[in-house]
Amino acid sequence: MSPLEVIGQWLARFLSRPRESGDHIATSKPELLAATLMKGDVLLVEGTSRISAAIKYLTQSTWSHAALFIGDALGLPQDGDEAPVLLEADVREGVRTVPLSLYSRRHTRICRAMGLSQKETDAVVAYAVSRIGHHYDLKNIFDLARYAIQSPPVPRRWRRRLLALGSGDPTRAICSSLIAQAFQSIRYPILPEVELEQSKDPACVECYEEILHIRHHSLFTPRDFDVSPYFRIVKPRIEQGFDRLGLTWGDMDGRESETENK
Repeated sequence: MSPLEVIGQWLARFLSRPRESGDHIATSKPELLAATLMKGDVLLVEGTSRISAAIKYLTQSTWSHAALFIGDALGLPQDGDEAPVLLEADVREGVRTVPLSLYSRRHTRICRAMGLSQKETDAVVAYAVSRIGHHYDLKNIFDLARYAIQSPPVPRRWRRRLLALGSGDPTRAICSSLIAQAFQSIRYPILPEVELEQSKDPACVECYEEILHIRHHSLFTPRDFDVSPYFRIVKPRIEQGFDRLGLTWGDMDGRESETENK
């Protein structure tokens, strides 16, 4: 193991430690989250580690991590183990699969690509699955370490460029970059560069067409799936049936009850 890899692993352990303690309120009940997720969905996670704090600062977003829901792509688990239904790029273990319970009690958001056929969805999942075992990009770790240790006063317009990370090595991955590459493999847009080009139609000389250009995968962050106009935000409580009249409200001081009894 090279000195760079030794230092990288030490940094990975340091950055993956949580910055805060205590329980975290889940966005949805675990059973609702499990019932709502569909193969190909992107699950955004609000992390609590040092590296998560750096990503949230640089992107000015709640979301610091992204995982791809692959469903039963790897088959059924053995010996009653929990199914590894999420694929992610972990800072310490690289590209791996994990059970939903790892994040089911976290603040999460489901982003769903629209209009995909089953064949296209399977292609996205297959692309990601083929990367299992790849290492996390050490260059990403070194760059993020600088901002995790001390957040620099960087103007907002430059922060995205600071996340143009990665060595360019195809055997290394970053969580959002890996998922972006999977969708780009079927030419599905996330946040492409948009160029306005004058229409060639002589009947409409003042018309313009939008020409999409693929953004380099190293520029994508978890936030991009949230703000993308091509991904729908899916909320488990609403999807599984929501009745506001069935909610139970706490009576803070009894005054409401006294008023109703008069």
